[in-house]
Amino acid sequence: MTKRALTPMLLTATAFMAFLATCQAGGIAVYWGQNDGEVSLAETCASGNYEFVIIAFLPKFGKGQSPQMDLASHCDPSSGGCTGQSRDIRACQRRGVKVLLSIGGGEGSYGLSSPGDARQVAVYLWNNFLGGSSSSRPLGNAVLDGIDFDIELGGTKFWDDLARYLKAYSPKGRKPVYLAAAPQCPFPDASLGVALSTGLFDYVWVQFYNNPPCQYSSASGVDNLARAWNQWASIPAGQVFLGLPAAPQAAGSGFVEASDLVSQVLPVVRKSSKYGGIMLWSRFYDGLTGYSDKVKSSV
Repeated sequence: MTKRALTPMLLTATAFMAFLATCQAGGIAVYWGQNDGEVSLAETCASGNYEFVIIAFLPKFGKGQSPQMDLASHCDPSSGGCTGQSRDIRACQRRGVKVLLSIGGGEGSYGLSSPGDARQVAVYLWNNFLGGSSSSRPLGNAVLDGIDFDIELGGTKFWDDLARYLKAYSPKGRKPVYLAAAPQCPFPDASLGVALSTGLFDYVWVQFYNNPPCQYSSASGVDNLARAWNQWASIPAGQVFLGLPAAPQAAGSGFVEASDLVSQVLPVVRKSSKYGGIMLWSRFYDGLTGYSDKVKSSV
């Protein structure tokens, strides 16, 4: 059978459809673990709404401290009460959901004092949450997919070293260690700017909330967010996500109504080839508002 050349109109239509397909290839990441009354990890993944679930937090580590998790009322890591989460983690992974551990957060005692300290933290994370082995794995024997850097209190130094040490555990033929980060939207991020310049991060979910100069509002429109987004879309990372609160009460400012997200914000951010989707804080608040249900088909 001979092939006919495409007419200019067909070429234009084909290119447009390809553009639309590219524009709508996003997913949703959500933080889980910090709210009483939140559904379980397994139920979170069973919703089918999320491509990534980020377990929050490991808020104590580095500088000679014994690392310590905090999962609110879900379980008590200090008594070994969270090892049963392995079952839920595996259930999520069977559904194709990547499960990461978030280190840091807005409260806690963490930081790095030297490259050597960063290496020790990397060894701890590898042996206790990733593909290594330890007799005291807080979440049991399930192997998480990666580590998320939510560094808001721990200073500005040596996070790039930690990223390099963690990524070194991803040689060919072994399950990859994905690296993610949650910087603030003012560019560059004060804590993670150097680390993000390494090009080692697979996913960067930028917090476009609690920062009025670079977030969306119905009064000022999308221009401030668009300027910041274009800066973030230029970093050497795999994918960049638009981080948002899932309810008005989830943050001091920056909540975007679902209708505004779909009509005003997503058409701007989806233009970038780095666009990966949206991140929501958090599963608890998403359960209250059904935000991911409202926007999933448009992300």
